[in-house]
Amino acid sequence: MNTVIAPVFRQAVAADIDAIVALVQSAYRGDSSRQGWTTEADLLDGQRTDPADVAQVLAGPDSAVLLAYLDGQLLACCQVERHGESAYFGMFAVHPPRQGGGLGRLVLEEAERYARQTWRCRAMHMKVIDVRSDLMAWYERRGYRRTGEYSPFPYGDERFGLPRRDDLKFELMVKDLTA
Repeated sequence: MNTVIAPVFRQAVAADIDAIVALVQSAYRGDSSRQGWTTEADLLDGQRTDPADVAQVLAGPDSAVLLAYLDGQLLACCQVERHGESAYFGMFAVHPPRQGGGLGRLVLEEAERYARQTWRCRAMHMKVIDVRSDLMAWYERRGYRRTGEYSPFPYGDERFGLPRRDDLKFELMVKDLTA
């Protein structure tokens, strides 16, 4: 197993919006995303997020975007948002050439730590496109469980991308943070 050098984490500010959008887009859409294993390029075209969406997340009183830097370069990010005693995990992106080396695991652990220590959250929730079995398995190996609770993909809302299939939906995954 590769040893990952621990990144430096910090909370995003408005000046980071463009870099966050570029990172998220590169990890999920287009040819650049094919360098990593988290690409959605075969499922969705178009944008994954935009500056207005990221600005809205940053402005939320119970929301944070965590950034991971190595040698001064932004290599990963994620959103953590408090919902009572649980937190939502989203906008997770790792620079495609750095995927598969353990950096994503460290970002996920930092998000869990942040939710526990900052907000005293007892659980972490996320929604994953259910046809992403490889990604769901990755989360399961990190203690998340599939719930069988589904929500529809927002077809027709280009802010979430342009679907290349008509069978997309999200499954809720949950992890107990008290264990």
